[in-house]
Amino acid sequence: MFGAFVLWWTHSPGISPAGRASALASAGLMTALCLRFVPVWLRFWTRDTSTEDAPREQDSPAARIVCAKIFFWLLLADAAVLLLVYLMRHLMGYGESFAQSLQFWTCSDSRHYLDIARDWYLSEGEWDRLVQLVFLPGYPVAVRVLALFVGDYLQAALLTSALAFAGAGCLLYLLLRLDFGHAGALRGLKYACIMPGAFFFSAPMSDGLFLLLSLACVYLARRRRLLFSCLLGALAAFTRSLGLALFVPVLFELVRETVHFGPLTARRCARFLLLLLIPAGFGGYCLINYLVAGDPFKYMEYQSVHWGQNLGLFFNTAAYQFDNAVSTSSNDVRVFLGLWLPNLLCAFFALCVMLPCVKRLRASYTAYFIAYYIVAIGATWLLSAPRYLASLFPITAALAHLSESRRADLALTVILASCWTLYLTAFVLRWQVW
Repeated sequence: MFGAFVLWWTHSPGISPAGRASALASAGLMTALCLRFVPVWLRFWTRDTSTEDAPREQDSPAARIVCAKIFFWLLLADAAVLLLVYLMRHLMGYGESFAQSLQFWTCSDSRHYLDIARDWYLSEGEWDRLVQLVFLPGYPVAVRVLALFVGDYLQAALLTSALAFAGAGCLLYLLLRLDFGHAGALRGLKYACIMPGAFFFSAPMSDGLFLLLSLACVYLARRRRLLFSCLLGALAAFTRSLGLALFVPVLFELVRETVHFGPLTARRCARFLLLLLIPAGFGGYCLINYLVAGDPFKYMEYQSVHWGQNLGLFFNTAAYQFDNAVSTSSNDVRVFLGLWLPNLLCAFFALCVMLPCVKRLRASYTAYFIAYYIVAIGATWLLSAPRYLASLFPITAALAHLSESRRADLALTVILASCWTLYLTAFVLRWQVW
């Protein structure tokens, strides 16, 4: 990382001194996190009875009842978000019915997912429709299937998102309960619901489905059901490219299983081949690229040409985001408050939350955070950091750890709920919230 940072520093003209300081802070936090992670990683892959997993009591009737309640309340919370947006728009003077207000949710990338669900990808036609190939097919396929029963694509998309997030909440509770018990799991679930970008789980977008699939993948890996874990990881990678990062936590869990339940037989070695199912899910998306556009990596061209999006260095993102925030703070407050400031705050917040929790979190979770963060935040034109980080469950696990005292829990709840409210308001006002 030091070498990459030096190369970036010497080959990045146009970055202000303050922007470089922002990059240095980002790289420094990640370096500290990684250094603290090394001994945790080593212990995780060492056969040590003191680090055995906690007893699994997830299949008890009490756990099933809690999950049923979580599913029900999250469905109500999803409906409440839709109703809240309607009321906010009503107060802004929009004379529309609740059903008409649902069309507002198509103001972002949602319309692309709906077009794909209805018409699939196009090999020729308008440029704006061709570039929709960059949106992965997992969510549109689910919406198309549900639309067969609902009859309306927008309603099917909203219902898909609601059901996916409710299911994700159940899995998040079960996963966190393995490490934090009932109370800690509920705290983590609360934070997942009030992360600044969490209202996008109600939107007709892939966030809720991706969270559901990624949680299912990791939870099944912890339960040592590797085949189903990797199959769901493949579906996650078919839904969003960041699903490829699930290879990391599943690998960590598989190595741990091999160390603790050896010896290393040929059969156990063969289990590592199941990991290839996860990138195979993304390979299915590349196959669609080839069938539609004749190039399995056509999406990369469209990302670069149409959106100026390429894979870069996460600390470079901190630099240009800071410079953009400074430049817009005086001449375009809406872009500053809706786009650059939330991106910066969420990116740094994630690192600051994870850093003190590394030694308490499961090593596979931290490894997943590092892989996911480097790719997601490393985008050369990042517009959606709060939304991407809302789907990164190790952050909620870290918050569950940090909030063990009542005072810390109250402070974090107030801060995150306030940020959620402000960010949703910026979204309704269309202040460049993506």
